[in-house]
Amino acid sequence: MEEYGFHEEEDLGDDNGRNKQNTDEEAQEDEDDEEEGMDYDEEDEDDVLAGKDDNGGVVISKSKIALAKKILENIRDNNERLIALFGGLISPEDEARIGISEAVDGMDNQVDAAANVVEGVFDGQSMIGPDGKEYSIPANYASKSKLVEGDMLKLTITDRGAFVYKQTKPVERRRIIGQLEKDEEGNFLVLGDQRKWKVLTASITYFKGNPGDKAVILVPVSGDSQWGAVENVIRNK
Repeated sequence: MEEYGFHEEEDLGDDNGRNKQNTDEEAQEDEDDEEEGMDYDEEDEDDVLAGKDDNGGVVISKSKIALAKKILENIRDNNERLIALFGGLISPEDEARIGISEAVDGMDNQVDAAANVVEGVFDGQSMIGPDGKEYSIPANYASKSKLVEGDMLKLTITDRGAFVYKQTKPVERRRIIGQLEKDEEGNFLVLGDQRKWKVLTASITYFKGNPGDKAVILVPVSGDSQWGAVENVIRNK
């Protein structure tokens, strides 16, 4: 009996030892888990993962915000370099002289098939359609193309709303040399061949003409025209 009791106590002691060892190991694992959780919290304190908060709002990590900020700064710097690069290729005078019409000039091949096409006649400033409607023409385009009153034009209105003009049938022209004048309202006129013609201010500005200069204009051979297309200006020194 004593031997039996001795072995029983020994077995209990072993069980208690194993239980204690398991308890210690579990406690150690809990401490490790807590330490890992603390490390995770410390790492994530300055880097919250992207997602949504409890209110449904979007949460973005600080590292992603810093990256986006850096990208935007690079874009800004590149834009400034491009502006500085192209700024030296064109003078302020040329930049002011170039109109939108020059940007769309020669785009016939890019016109959508569904675009609206209107034909009309140039009256010196605008195009008059077959229905009598007036379509504005950029003065820079009319000056550059040397449009003469009576020229036939084709206007293509693209699906993007761009106006593309094309001269389809120019009238027969004759050249006149006259003196450049300015009326009371500031409009330029050319006096020649015992009469006066109106001319576009953009044309005179392009040639840097002033009252008293000689102007070479193009007018229709036939008909009583009111406008002339400036071909050149001979400055009075």
